[in-house]
Amino acid sequence: MEMPEELLKPSLMARRFRGFLPVVIDVETGGFNAGTDALLEIAAVILEMDSQGNLQIKDSYSKNIEPFAGAVVEQAALEFTGIDIYDSERMAEEEGEALREIFQPIRREITETGCTRAVMVAHNAHFDLGFVNAAVGRNQIKRNPFHPFSCFDTSGLAGLAYGQTVLAKACQAANIEFNNEDAHSALYDTTKTAELFCSIVNRWKALGGWVDS
Repeated sequence: MEMPEELLKPSLMARRFRGFLPVVIDVETGGFNAGTDALLEIAAVILEMDSQGNLQIKDSYSKNIEPFAGAVVEQAALEFTGIDIYDSERMAEEEGEALREIFQPIRREITETGCTRAVMVAHNAHFDLGFVNAAVGRNQIKRNPFHPFSCFDTSGLAGLAYGQTVLAKACQAANIEFNNEDAHSALYDTTKTAELFCSIVNRWKALGGWVDS
């Protein structure tokens, strides 16, 4: 018995980004050096496509993370993010365990959509990708779902689409609500970055920039 053609055809998501599943990530850290500074928070937003091929948010996940042994935590970074690493209510987890738990639903979505791997979407993406790659290496995680160097940077994309590269200003230009008091929480920033990325991709599609074949 032959399978229906629609069941054999790759999913809309797999067709849209050359087999990559875009997953939005934001990290909060103890500084700017991915090799020495602590990873303190990570959040991930998984995207999906509706039947018309428009991107939208599907699920979100976040973890508070304990600084790894010997990690640098700059006081200026804590003041910027408002993170209190000694707050027991943070329910912080060991770095490797937190990453493995964040990666599980991403790998599951890759399988369900027929994609080959995830590609990170982030605002100033190489910063976030650098910290994730460093943490993956420290913890010897063998099944990192993300491409090791390719990414979608919403800073550059927003500059092209809306003439703004700062996340708050780009959201404002895209008519996305943004509260500066909630910013610099990994989950909040990831959600807003996801909304911005969806806005840009869907706007491009509406202008005729991508047609499913």
